[in-house]
Order: sequence, then structure tokens, then C-alpha cells
Amino acid sequence: MELTPATAVTVDEVRLRRLLGAPGLGWLVDRARRRLERGRPLTGPVSLSSPTADQREAAERLLGRAPGGGRSLSVRLEAVDEVLRRSGISPSGLAAAVVALTGPVTLLGQARAEEQRAWAQAHAPVDALADEVPALRDWADRLRNDGLVRRLAGTPTAAAGLLGRTATVIRALPVEPPVSLPAFSSRHLGSAHALDDGTPLCTLALSGVRALTGVCEGSGAQGRREVWASVGLLRDELSSTVLALNLRGTPALDWMADAGEPAVLTLRQLTRCPPRSAPPTVRMCENPAVLAAAADTYGTRCAPLICLQGQPSAAALVLLRHLHTHGAHFRYHGDFDWGGLRIAAALLRRVPWSPWRYTAADYRAAVHTLPAGPPLTGVRAEAPWDPGLPDALEEAGVRVEEEAVLSDLLADLLSDPG
Repeated sequence: MELTPATAVTVDEVRLRRLLGAPGLGWLVDRARRRLERGRPLTGPVSLSSPTADQREAAERLLGRAPGGGRSLSVRLEAVDEVLRRSGISPSGLAAAVVALTGPVTLLGQARAEEQRAWAQAHAPVDALADEVPALRDWADRLRNDGLVRRLAGTPTAAAGLLGRTATVIRALPVEPPVSLPAFSSRHLGSAHALDDGTPLCTLALSGVRALTGVCEGSGAQGRREVWASVGLLRDELSSTVLALNLRGTPALDWMADAGEPAVLTLRQLTRCPPRSAPPTVRMCENPAVLAAAADTYGTRCAPLICLQGQPSAAALVLLRHLHTHGAHFRYHGDFDWGGLRIAAALLRRVPWSPWRYTAADYRAAVHTLPAGPPLTGVRAEAPWDPGLPDALEEAGVRVEEEAVLSDLLADLLSDPG
């Protein structure tokens, strides 16, 4: 139901604006309109605390008498309605006068119901997608209830377009063979930049990909690369790299292994031409110096080795997941410090591995045999593979970098027992 100016066709607007449209009565008209919006009758008093002299004088002119003293101003709406009807200014009374002065009035209850229907309709594309892919049902329900869509879109109309494009993206995934994210975006959305970082569509599409694939780890640019890569979309396929020594399974890897030389593998290579085979055991290290020393020392005789170069890149994770799928078992070593433990724990959440000289016992042995190293600094981190390792670090208070135990690591690489 809506009260429109048609309701007020008999209103004498000139006289009405002189009588009820005075600035001193704006508060009164506003109160009456709010009551109409809420479906409440225009009866009973409305009050204004601390009125000005102009507001008192305007009320007195309207009613033809002083509305009373005191610190507040009180006017009964029935009295205003009677004045308007009796004077002929608004034969239909106060409601018609308010509409004539302020425009159509929509009942708030009706407006809310219409808005709720509009928001529900906006979610229809994602709901239809969840019907097709049941694994997305929880995601679709979460989008409906957590307020994210409303914050990103603002209105049901904008949300309908945003969710429709989101459903278009998710429905086209995964992509095989992998393609660049801008090319995919241009093909399906008409713009190479539609899925750029920071856009509302990127935010919603990434959440949908996580729900589709279960790849929920990672944050920042690297985390987003990992999520896109999990469905065959390459956001940064050349700068994301991983170092490997004596892996085989592609012509390029075989050539490098035959020479005993490290290979720099890009995300593009790994998604387009992954290794066709996997060794039973693959050692992993954190720092390039270890891999370089292994190549220098053993060359072709070195056991398969992968270097993460700190936090595992999207390329590294694609390679490790591929090798794990093909039966490889991983042994990992990193720096004995809080940063090293965080890197190792993050890796363990992504791919399974067992420690390679990377336990509390190994740390204590290194501290005992090595000269005093740099002091341990920073915030404590946990080690799920060996819960006693953080306590050992705190007790000794010394960092042990991989280069400090390089000879021990190299001894394991000449003849890897698996």
C-alpha cells in the first residue's frame, strides 16, 4: 500500500504550505509522516523538547491558540486534522496534507518485504549453481547470511549482477588445460580485468573456488595465486618458481638431471607439463644454498631435492601436490628459528611430510656441536611434527640455519635411504 499525491487531489496547496509548510512546523510534519510509514494512526500527541520561539509561534498559528507552556511543545494530531478539514485546506485530513507536502509514503513493512524479496531474487544465480553442485550449498548459504554480499554490492540490483557474474565464473571451472586468469576473465566476463585483485567479483569468486576445491589455506597475493591455480587459472604463471635437482619426468627435467644441474621450474611449466613420474622419496630444504651445494658436491649422484626458497610458492605447491599424488614421500628440513617453524607448519598444512634432521633432538645435537650461533628472536611458533621442538629452541635461545648443518644434510643426499 502506498499513499500518493493522488490521495491529496483536493488539497489547497497554496494555503497548505502557508499553514503547515512553515519551517517551524517541519518537525510536526516529519513526525506525522513517520507514523504513516509505520502504518500507525494520526492520533494522539506528538512532542518536541526545547522548542524555539518560531516553533511555538507556528504551532499557535496552526491551532489558533497557544499550545501550552513548559519546556516541551505538544500538539495533538487530531486537532491538526480537524483544522485542515474544517478550513477546507485538506478536506481528506492530515494524511493527505502530509503526502501533498512531502511526496508518496510507502509503508515500511511493505518496503522491507519488497526489499527482502529483491535480495532473495538476487541470490537466485548462486542458489541455482548450488543445486547443480551440492558441494557449494554451504557456500551459497554463507553468502546469503554473512552480510558480505550486502557490503560489497549495497543494493539488491547491484547484488543480482555481481552474483550472476560470480556464478558464471564458478560454473566454468575447473579449466583444463590451464589458462591465464586475464584470458579466462576476458572470455567469460568481457573484460581481462574483471577478476583483478580487490574487486567485489574477485572476492566472491575466490570464496567460491575455495568452496569448490577445498583449497582454503594461504593469504595475500600468494594465497590468491594458489587458489586460482587449483582450478587451472594462472594469475602469475612465470614469476612463481621452484628449484629442483635431479627430478625427472619431462624432457627438460631429464636433460637437467642428466647434467646434474638445478632446474628452475615455473608455475606455467608445472601446470602445462608436469612430471610424468615421481621418485619414492624427495628431500626438501628451505634455502637455495643447500641445493646449490648438493649440485656442486654430487651432481648427478645427488638424491632428488626440492628447494622452497622460504615460503612455498604456488609453483612449489603445484609440484609437491603432483608428486604426492604420484606416490612420492617427502622429507623436509628448514632453519631452526621461529620463521623456519612457521614455514614448515604452513607447508605441512598443504602437503604431508616427515622431518629430515628437523626435530628437537637434531636441534640440540646441532647446538651442542656448533659454535655459538645468532640469538633466537621473534615470537614463538609451534611445530606440529615435533611438539617438543619449540621448547628446545626457547631453552637454547640460538638460531641454527641450514647452512650451519650443511655437511650433515649433504651426507644424507649422496645415498638416500628413503
